[in-house]
Amino acid sequence: MRKLVVAVWLIILFTGVGVLFWYNELIYHLPTPIPEHYKPVNNGTVIKLGSEFDVYQGKPVFLHFFNPDCPCSRFNITNFKSLVKQFGGQVNFVVVVINNRKYTAQAIRDKFDLNIPVVFDASLAPACGVYSTPQAVLLDAQHTLYYRGNYNQSRYCTDEKTSYAKMALNGLLHDHARLIFSSLALRAYGCSLPDCKR
Repeated sequence: MRKLVVAVWLIILFTGVGVLFWYNELIYHLPTPIPEHYKPVNNGTVIKLGSEFDVYQGKPVFLHFFNPDCPCSRFNITNFKSLVKQFGGQVNFVVVVINNRKYTAQAIRDKFDLNIPVVFDASLAPACGVYSTPQAVLLDAQHTLYYRGNYNQSRYCTDEKTSYAKMALNGLLHDHARLIFSSLALRAYGCSLPDCKR
């Protein structure tokens, strides 16, 4: 009788974990709702950056919009680090933190285990047309918007065929004036700004 009770509890436990995992995957594959007063920002728009970005003249700038409270942002850390490792010599990478309730720049750098700039500037999100995290924004050397979108179709950013941010970096660095991305690359998925809500 004891073995039967243990077996039933294990079945219930694993079923619950499976349902929770399935639900989170389903939620991730639903696009983030577009805010009511959202104003899209088109590629080719010059993005006005604050004076702290003056040191980044002459090189492209990659803005990584990050919310430490967003599970999708946390899943993306490994992928972002791989992009910094691969392209860091050619592109200035900056983490833009949206939710600054309890985090310091050093705490964010520790999360990434990277020594890169971290800015807390909520005005950058609407300036770039970003309304969810994680999102990638790639600006050329003149701070013109080249790409704004997702990192990957996969939640864990493991699908090389849909590594959109990497494709955008390669496109900009190899002078591809116009890359065509699918709606999965350009429609926001993840956590709504600023408070990690769906």
